[in-house]
Amino acid sequence: MGRIVQLSKNVINQIAAGEVIERPYSVVKELVENSIDAGATKISVDVANECRDLRIADNGCGIHPDDILLAFSKHATSKIQTSEDLFDIKTMGFRGEALASIISISKLTCITRTAAFDNGTKVECQNSEVKQTPTGCAVGTIMEIKDLFYNLPARLKFLKSAKTEFAYINEYIQTISLVHPEISFEVKFNGKTSLKTTAQNEQMQTIKELFSNEVVSNLKPVLKTDKLSGLKISGYVSTPDYTRASKKDYYMFVNSRSVKCPVFQKAIDMVYRNLTGSSRYPFIVLNLEIMPADVDVNVHPTKKEVRYKNPNQIFNFIQSSITDALRATIEKVREEEEEKIVFLDDRKEEVEQIAYVSEETSISDIFSKKIEEDIRPKNEDRPKLKIVQPAPVQTKVVQEPEFKQEDIIIGQYKKTYILIEKEDGLEIVDQHIAEERFIYETLKKTKNIDCQLLFISDVLEVSPSDKELLETNKNKLLEFGYDIDFLSDKEIIFRKVPQMISKISPKEILADILENISGDIDNIEEKILITTSCKAAVKANTYLNQYQMEEIIRNWRKCENPETCPHGRPIAKFFEHKDLAKFFQRNK
Repeated sequence: MGRIVQLSKNVINQIAAGEVIERPYSVVKELVENSIDAGATKISVDVANECRDLRIADNGCGIHPDDILLAFSKHATSKIQTSEDLFDIKTMGFRGEALASIISISKLTCITRTAAFDNGTKVECQNSEVKQTPTGCAVGTIMEIKDLFYNLPARLKFLKSAKTEFAYINEYIQTISLVHPEISFEVKFNGKTSLKTTAQNEQMQTIKELFSNEVVSNLKPVLKTDKLSGLKISGYVSTPDYTRASKKDYYMFVNSRSVKCPVFQKAIDMVYRNLTGSSRYPFIVLNLEIMPADVDVNVHPTKKEVRYKNPNQIFNFIQSSITDALRATIEKVREEEEEKIVFLDDRKEEVEQIAYVSEETSISDIFSKKIEEDIRPKNEDRPKLKIVQPAPVQTKVVQEPEFKQEDIIIGQYKKTYILIEKEDGLEIVDQHIAEERFIYETLKKTKNIDCQLLFISDVLEVSPSDKELLETNKNKLLEFGYDIDFLSDKEIIFRKVPQMISKISPKEILADILENISGDIDNIEEKILITTSCKAAVKANTYLNQYQMEEIIRNWRKCENPETCPHGRPIAKFFEHKDLAKFFQRNK
C-alpha cells in the first residue's frame, strides 16, 4: 500500500460529482432548482451536442459579484447557515455541492447580474479553476456548460443515446413545471422547442399545455387543509374511468419537490384499488405541503426520497383527501355497477343469445325476435335458449379442421384461461399472453408488416413532449406499420396502422405506444413489437369457441420461447395428475 496523501480539490470534487451528477439530466435539475430558489419567473433550457452542451438561463435575482467565486466552492450556499436550518429547509437546494461538482467535470461559463448593479459578472470555470471578469447582461443568471464529462471518459462511455438522455431532461422539466405554474419554462433540443409553458399561474392551464384537453376534462380538484397538524394538499386526480397502464403519470410533490414516496404512492393505490381495473392507474398531480421540521429531505444525494416524522398521519391525510375529491364519482361508479348487475341478472338470456348468434345473422333479426317475444302473452311459454346448440338459423356451415395434437381442450375458465387435459396432468394457459407470444415471434421474423389505410381517423391530442418523441421516431414507427401525420404541435392522426390491430381505436393504440416508449427510447423496435403483439392478441374475458382455442394452442406450441410473453409473464401452469390424485387421496 502506498503512502497517504491529500487529494487535490479537483479530484475531491470529481468524486463528489459521482454522487450528485449522474447524467446530463442531473446538471439541468441542479441548475433549474437554483433558478427556482432565485425567484425566477422565466427559465429556459437549451440542450445540444449529444446532451453534453447545456444552457440554463433565468430572470432570477442573480448572484452578488462578491459572492460569485464562493458560489463555486465546495459546501458554499446562501440557503442555510447553521445545523438547525437543516430542520427548516424551504428551498430546493441547500448543500452547496452542485456548482463545485459541475465545474470539476465540465467547462462552465456563468454570466450573472443582480438588480443592485448596472453591470454583470462573467465567470469561466475549468478543472475547478475559476476566473472572474465584468460584463454587460440583464438581471438574472445564465449557466453554459460545455463538454460535460470531457475529463471522465468512463462516465461518458456509460451515457445512453442523446435521445434517451434528452428524454430524462424533458421529463424532469415537464414534472417541475406542473408544480410551478407561475414560472414559464421552455426546453429546446438542438434549437427546436420541445416543451413550453406560459406562466399563467393556473395549474390546470399548465396541465392542458403539457398534456391535452382530454386529460383536463377527466380531472377532479383536490384541496384539503389541516391547520392543526400544518398539512395541506392540493392538485388534481383523474376520475376512476380515466386510467393509464402504468404509474408514470404519478406526479407527487412534497413542499413543491418532486419525490418518489412509498407512503404517498400507497395512499393513492389504496383509494383507486377498488375503483379501477387490474393494472390500471390514475393520472395524479398532487403537492403535499408540510412543516419542514416534520419531513427529512436530506436522505439521498438526489433528494428524491423523503422521510416523515409521522408517516401514518401523512398516509391517512392523503388517502382521505383523494377520497373526498372522488366521492361523487365513486357514488356514480357504484350506481353504474348496480345497474350492470341488474342487467346481467334480468336479461341474461338476451345477452347469451347475442353472444352465440352466427355472424351471418343480422342485428335487426335479433331485435325483431326480441320484439316478438315482448308482445307475446305472459302466460305463453318463452322459447328455451340452447347454449351448446343454439336455435337453428339460415347459416353456412363451415367444417372446422380437426385438432390432431395430443392436447385435449376441456374448455375455458373465466373466459380467460384455456384448460388442457394431458396424459400426465392438467395445463392452464392464459389465452391472451399465449397468442401474444405467437404474434410477437411472427412479427419479429416478418420483413414486411401488412398495413391498413385509415380513411377516417380521429384527431388525437398529445403533449409537446410526446409529440417530440413520436416525431423523432416517426420513421421507426413507419417500419412497423404506424404512419403518423402531425397536424400541429398538439394534434396528430394515424394514416396507417398494422392490419392486425386495425379494429382497435387510434386513441387506444397511441396510449399504448406512448406508455411503452416514453422516457426510455432505447430498443424502440422491441417496444413497438411488444405493443403491437399485445394489442393484436385476443383479450382476457373473451369467449372462444373450440376451434379458436385449438388455433391459439397450436400456434403457441410452435413458439421458440413458449414459457413467457414478451413482457416476461408466465403463459401456462401445469399440474401433474399424481399431485391432484394425492390431494384427493386417490393414491391408494
